[in-house]
Amino acid sequence: MAVVIRLMRAGAKKRPFYRMVAADSRRQRDGRFLEILGHYNPIARPFELVVHKDKVEAWIAKGAQPSEQVASLLRKLGVSTAAPKTGPLKGHPAQPGPAPAAVESAAAPAPARKAAGKKTAAKRAVKRKVSVRKAKAKVARKSGKKAAPKKAKKK
Repeated sequence: MAVVIRLMRAGAKKRPFYRMVAADSRRQRDGRFLEILGHYNPIARPFELVVHKDKVEAWIAKGAQPSEQVASLLRKLGVSTAAPKTGPLKGHPAQPGPAPAAVESAAAPAPARKAAGKKTAAKRAVKRKVSVRKAKAKVARKSGKKAAPKKAKKK
């Protein structure tokens, strides 16, 4: 689960008020969140910004990524938005990265997967049934003639 620290809109129409929350990145902007970290009122002059620094720093230490707006607001308060650089976790051995050869071999199939995602002219098991009108139009295009106009129905 990728956690982001973002602003959640509250307040009335034309009167925005934002809560700073830690939320799953896949959730809606105003949807479910994990924890409220503060609030921001842009209407007040000067703007009102209340942040629980210890909670924000704890989430950033866990790997949460602040949105651009939240990072800007945190910089104004002097809160660091970079995750602390630490060694491996206690009890877990350091995991070496993949060998350079493995990286190259893993990167090679990417263009093949990309091409597979595009629509290709694959053969169908069952041919599509084409309407008579479309079949005549196709024949007319190949021969270079215009298709005959439709006749008006008589009542």
